[in-house]
Amino acid sequence: MNNKEQLISRFESRSATIGIVGLGYVGLPLLLRYSSIGFNVIGIDIDPNKVEQINSGNSYIEHIASDAIAAAVTSGAVATSDFAQAAKCDAIILCVPTPLNKYREPDLSYVTSTMDSLLPHLISGQVLSLESTTYPGTTEEELLPRIEKCGFTVGDNYFLIYSPEREDPGNPDFQTNTIPKICGGHTKECTEVGISLYSPAIDSVVPVSSTKVAEMTKLLENIHRAVNIGLVNEMKVVADRMGVDIFEVVDAAATKPFGFTPYYPGPGLGGHCIPIDPFYLTWKAREYGLHTRFIELSGEVNQAMPEYVVSKLMDGLNDSGKALKGSKVLVLGIAYKKNVDDMRESPSVEIMELLRAKGCDVSYSDPHVHEFPRMREHDFDLRSEELTAESLSEVDAVVLATDHDKFDYELILEHAPLIVDTRGKYRSASQKVIKA
Repeated sequence: MNNKEQLISRFESRSATIGIVGLGYVGLPLLLRYSSIGFNVIGIDIDPNKVEQINSGNSYIEHIASDAIAAAVTSGAVATSDFAQAAKCDAIILCVPTPLNKYREPDLSYVTSTMDSLLPHLISGQVLSLESTTYPGTTEEELLPRIEKCGFTVGDNYFLIYSPEREDPGNPDFQTNTIPKICGGHTKECTEVGISLYSPAIDSVVPVSSTKVAEMTKLLENIHRAVNIGLVNEMKVVADRMGVDIFEVVDAAATKPFGFTPYYPGPGLGGHCIPIDPFYLTWKAREYGLHTRFIELSGEVNQAMPEYVVSKLMDGLNDSGKALKGSKVLVLGIAYKKNVDDMRESPSVEIMELLRAKGCDVSYSDPHVHEFPRMREHDFDLRSEELTAESLSEVDAVVLATDHDKFDYELILEHAPLIVDTRGKYRSASQKVIKA
């Protein structure tokens, strides 16, 4: 058998070793999935805390149970910071961050530095899959030349694919295996290997003709959401001026059984994908002399939402004869979406930064984030406040930024002097509720 046939055979027999590089919200579920179906799995991460937690059978992500990690370790899964372990793997799956830099340009440093760390340990007959969201052409422009410089012929004795992650942290309706997997290879042989890699673990694998198509598919999925959220956020501002409840409008429009998908407004975009992915395409499009005005406009609208929330808070305090500066403001929910502990690109933190800059005494309450974590761009020395009648009545206002189910909304309504509701939780008219 040739290299392709041997590799496919190992995936089909589940005798292959799977290497997962980057053990965050994407990589850790993937590690658990492959381990649960009988594969030998090696997780690689530069964070020694994650490595220690996994090997001890403990979870550092709230919606992933420690029991699942302990079961994987018992089955032989291991975590390490030693990139040399990649030489033991039949497949290497990269699940590393792809943020934006301060100029809103793609930062591929995590991808390229990880790849450079792996290069000395690549072996003939492996497949490497990039799952990190990025611009079309990344796999060919950044990964392919590095692999070829090692003396491999991609499509013959080495295989390269792009298969974008589609994780939705905390969503109980979908699991890693139930979300269809896009897979595009650099060559037809690469795609065949990629399909065999993911087919045992994922219920449905969707092959596409190239890595570029797979990369563009991921961007389209998230740009579609970003643009529609930008539209409804802009309509929110218009509706507010007209005295119309945008949430009631969206609910009513959602009763149409065709041609409409409901998107709801909020305080801004959060998570790794939606606030970031559109800018990967707009940046790459400039290389081709194109200006993606529609996408960039939605980005501008969404990025303006934290400022809009603060302006609504300022108006509310002003009506009570209070200045924003010196006011005590409690932010409710700092995770980027409800019922998770995921802080990536959370608009709540942007709101906190704006409030601090304007002289507010800022605190927060989040049942899923007990202590403000270390973040690349934000630093608050704060712990989550317990919500009580007393703690709510002691602040000048609360900003409902993330609508966790664990919040006692009746308690908040009864005792908070002013509520800025960015999520539409309070639909009934109330003098103390400002919809933002």
